[in-house]
Amino acid sequence: MKRLIHQLSTHIVALSIVLFVLLAIARSEESLAQPNVVLVFIDDMGWADLSCFGNRDARTPNIDRLAAEGIAFEQFYVNSPICSPSRVAISTGTYPQRWRITSYLANRQANERRGMAQWLDPSAPMLARSLREAGYATGHFGKWHMGGQRDVTDAPPISDYGFDESLTNFEGLGAKLLPLTKQPDGKVGRIWADAERLGRPVTWMQRSKITTGFIDAALQFVEHAQQVGKPFYINVCPDDVHSPFWPPIDMWGDGSKRRLYLSVLESMDKQLGKLFDHISEDPALRASTLIVFCSDNGPEQGAGTAGKLKGYKTHLYEGGVRSPLIVWGPGLTNKSARGTRNKQSVFAAIDLVPSLIRLCRAKRPADADYDGEDLLDTLLGRATDSRQQPIFFSRPPDRKSFYGFKNLPDLAIRHGKWKLLCDYDGSRPELYDLAGDPGETLNLATTNAELTSDLASKTVSWYQSMPRVLGRDDDTVK
Repeated sequence: MKRLIHQLSTHIVALSIVLFVLLAIARSEESLAQPNVVLVFIDDMGWADLSCFGNRDARTPNIDRLAAEGIAFEQFYVNSPICSPSRVAISTGTYPQRWRITSYLANRQANERRGMAQWLDPSAPMLARSLREAGYATGHFGKWHMGGQRDVTDAPPISDYGFDESLTNFEGLGAKLLPLTKQPDGKVGRIWADAERLGRPVTWMQRSKITTGFIDAALQFVEHAQQVGKPFYINVCPDDVHSPFWPPIDMWGDGSKRRLYLSVLESMDKQLGKLFDHISEDPALRASTLIVFCSDNGPEQGAGTAGKLKGYKTHLYEGGVRSPLIVWGPGLTNKSARGTRNKQSVFAAIDLVPSLIRLCRAKRPADADYDGEDLLDTLLGRATDSRQQPIFFSRPPDRKSFYGFKNLPDLAIRHGKWKLLCDYDGSRPELYDLAGDPGETLNLATTNAELTSDLASKTVSWYQSMPRVLGRDDDTVK
């Protein structure tokens, strides 16, 4: 009898272990069925500012670690060389011109003068809304800048765009963190103090530490989502490397613009490390979370750098619209692609929304007319496909001349290896073979007349298909 009881006990223990393993596998498969997504969207960081993208003047070890364990993409584009429209594109999967947001949102009068909307239409097909409808907890932490800034106080709250929770700065309605400043001589100040009227509660923090404030809020949100058993989607949008630059006082160096920029870049990387470490060191999160990291546009002149690429923020040249992209997710990406660099796939921020919709098993809105294409297999390292359709761009209407560049092109197209820039009527074409000339140094328009004519016609037709922008050029808009 004792032997029989012992055998039964042994079988019960073995069965319990098997059930435990099966339950663990089931939980793992369930989490992978709807993985978590973290979008880290940096403000005004150049294509070559990360040390893993060639920066030798500053180190970004925490971001570099994402690249070492993930996939770095070298031919990824944002859909505008300036803040607000770039954020619209990555949030909706559509060209921002469709929503009449073609430059940064400023005060009401400046927006009207440039023919722009005052805020993003809440009916736009927001990724956050689609994921919330699929059962996700959704949160936005950091810069918004798609409505609710300066004197535009009647914009919709961030929650109207599909977010359960938000914490922003001075360019959005709702709870916010606002920046204190501290100089080496001990002088303390405040930036954008009048933004307190754009939503409460308001917490004042040193600008050099404010990214930590957003990350702490995001981590609390993640913890709560885990407790209630929901997958999560969060935006983490620091604005450290957007001027004015306020690094920790022990990192001011000579106080030059470039030194201050490099210091805030390194400080931002350190603060982001807290978020990356938390996700990486939690086995469940590491297995079921995708981190997507990129910048909203190119660098400010004299601050960041686009390396070999021509142009800066506000320009349609490569330096204004090409961004470093890092995708990290050890439990989701192709194992053989981890730690690699994808140098051939050409795609854009608008492609992220339909790709993540499929990853998260969410439904496309019935009325969504995405300009983006589903390139999930490329994002996860299972393929190296590029977009089938061209990528189109239009310059901010208040930036015909900027950063010493006069009479800048109005429109651009990237199609295959070719990049064409031209004016609104297709005149003054510039044609570059980016496969051999990523710095856009040799204009081939006159020696490739047929191709130039075809690409210019496509570009002008695309622009004319967008809602009409009636504003005028005005380089004095600030």
